[in-house]
Amino acid sequence: MTPVLKNTGLFGLVAVLIIWTGQVYGWNLALTIINYGLISAIMAMGVNLQWGFAGLFNIGVMGFVALGGLATVLISMPTTPGTWSAGGFRVIAALLFGAATIVAAILLQKRMAKGKTKALAMLAVLIAGFFVFRWIFDAGVEAIEDIDAASTGYLGGLGLPILIAWPIGGVLAAGAAWVIGKTALGLRSDYLAIATLGISEIIIAVIKNEDWLSRGVKNVVAIPRPVAYEIDLQANQEFVDRAEGLGFDAITASTLYVKMAYASLFLVVLLILLWLAQRALNSPWGRMMRAIRDNEVAAEAMGKDVKGRHLQIFILGSAVIGIAGAMMTTLDSQLTPTSYQPLRYTFLIWVMVIVGGSGNNFGAILGGMLIWWLWVMVEPAGNWVMATVTAPMEDGYWLKDHLQDAAAHMRLLSMGVILLLVLRFAPRGLIPEK
Repeated sequence: MTPVLKNTGLFGLVAVLIIWTGQVYGWNLALTIINYGLISAIMAMGVNLQWGFAGLFNIGVMGFVALGGLATVLISMPTTPGTWSAGGFRVIAALLFGAATIVAAILLQKRMAKGKTKALAMLAVLIAGFFVFRWIFDAGVEAIEDIDAASTGYLGGLGLPILIAWPIGGVLAAGAAWVIGKTALGLRSDYLAIATLGISEIIIAVIKNEDWLSRGVKNVVAIPRPVAYEIDLQANQEFVDRAEGLGFDAITASTLYVKMAYASLFLVVLLILLWLAQRALNSPWGRMMRAIRDNEVAAEAMGKDVKGRHLQIFILGSAVIGIAGAMMTTLDSQLTPTSYQPLRYTFLIWVMVIVGGSGNNFGAILGGMLIWWLWVMVEPAGNWVMATVTAPMEDGYWLKDHLQDAAAHMRLLSMGVILLLVLRFAPRGLIPEK
């Protein structure tokens, strides 16, 4: 079987699985799987840029996804009335003062001669700067969070169209990647992994606890969407008549229409990013990145700036992940900081890359769609398996209760089994790198 025929068959298999899901469980679920699968495929492409092209082990995917979600709030939510005059400008002034304090400490470190005086001067600047920063910052935050704390209590956003927030999410993630890369990319791969994981947890902690910025664990709801609202479609008589002509009621038709509109948008973004990633892969730059990945010492001996190129690819991959994070928050219409868990937004994305094929953009897309379908469908399949196995047992029997309770954990078991099987029989993934 030729590689083209095999790869086409694999994508065809995913299409058949989704069509089967629509026929058996309803097209509402099938379209939901498609939407989240497309977003997951974009996340997998971002990780594949870093790992497949450059061998960078980033296990802080969750933090970049969260920054993309935060961008939708900062860009698209309306500004909360009165917050800027109450404390917003004070918070901005505090942040600028904090940055100036850090810059001052760096300048002292560079310009003063080594010795006790230099250490004391830097310590004095940092301690004094910290206390002044907290004095300015805390008062501003308290004033912002006191304004209608039950429903808002945060600055809000700029009220711009939500589609603008998607590239801005990429910019925020790229900025965080630059900071991480400047400090951690010189480290060994295992230290880089630890650094990215730790910084991603810091990002999540900030989003959870800084209520003035993102409402923290109180969540931001009703984030604007780029497609029509179901209730507006149901109020449109022309849409209702057309839906009834196709055999659908207005509620079902409006739900399917909205999800299809989201799928179209996500597919366009995926195709654009795929085209750009393929152009990069087949360019001299892409060949250089793979040469650095395969032998850093030889590439450096040929005059290549290994650390600089690693920083480039780390920023690009993180930007793609940030765009996907903004898309996911847009689809959910809410920012829920507690939902950002390493299992979903780091481990599962890595499974998609490994199963699909590291170093191959089409493999990342296949892995994203296939693994997300499995992630969703394994739970009902697990319930069916446990119900079948325990059917002969009497109600109330301890083993029956235990097995039925364990059905909820079939997802984790299944992902582990799938990963082991792929690593054993197709260690380079379903669509390996050429």
